[in-house]
Amino acid sequence: MIALLSRRLAGLVISLLVVSLVIFAVMDLLPGDPASIMLGTSASPETLAALRHELGLDQPLILRYGQWLTGVFSGNLGQSYTYGVPVAGLIVERLAVTLPLALMAVVLSVLIALPLGVLAAARRGGIVDAIATVFSQVSIAVPAFWVALLLIILFSTTLGLMPAGGFPGWDAGPLPALQALVMPAVALALPQAGVLTRVARSAVLDTMHEDFARTAVAKGLSRSTVLWRHIVPNALVPILTILGLQFTFLVAGAVLVENVFNLPGLGRLAFQALSQRDIIVMQDVVLFFAGLVIVMNFIVDLSYLAIDPRMRKAA
Repeated sequence: MIALLSRRLAGLVISLLVVSLVIFAVMDLLPGDPASIMLGTSASPETLAALRHELGLDQPLILRYGQWLTGVFSGNLGQSYTYGVPVAGLIVERLAVTLPLALMAVVLSVLIALPLGVLAAARRGGIVDAIATVFSQVSIAVPAFWVALLLIILFSTTLGLMPAGGFPGWDAGPLPALQALVMPAVALALPQAGVLTRVARSAVLDTMHEDFARTAVAKGLSRSTVLWRHIVPNALVPILTILGLQFTFLVAGAVLVENVFNLPGLGRLAFQALSQRDIIVMQDVVLFFAGLVIVMNFIVDLSYLAIDPRMRKAA
């Protein structure tokens, strides 16, 4: 077990290093010069050269990569060209919006998809199965930003029950802040719930044909007991895989929904940095997204060992 964890940790570190190199190289190839964008087209060549030197943009690529990577490992993510503040502070500030939003969307997705997928598998061919199939197909096909616009029209413009956008901040109290995140979380959760419903249904159907499930039924246990105590726990491996991917997608992919609801989240920060050619912010945010994906995959791998004794035995 220790050897397995050591290999996984080594793979995690190597993956982060490779990803950081790719991110830095790609960002360097993007057109546009941050110094030119900051000073404008009327800046003199001498002023432009002085700013490039101040920002370190005139140094060799490998040297700039080494300085950036050293800063990342030491917790110094650099200074934003646009905002003039440390990037680490910007990321933490925006995470205070994006992270609760992603967690709310994951919880809503699980609360909708898990019971629906399990019941659809238990009553295959019935009305619940038909409802789950239609729900998964429609929710996957409909874009999240379109759902967000419909929610604004219905609950904000028409009924006046929810705020149409903006974020009051956690200083205003948890209730107003959570209220501002409810509709964005629903818009993000519905497409993910459709995917999770389909995966949960397929996983439960596959597990229902295992020998242990038939043995439990032969011993006289009720169908509901066999379903929830034996089949569902053994069907969690593919469900956890999708949940890990969904959480990272919701953190990194909420750009459109955050812009629709005017939320100051991490996705919107990445969009603004791209439009303003703020390279250092873009590098750090994309590295954070990539690192989150790698770390979540590592956590999901560990969860397999916790819930599946067969994997623990193999390890």
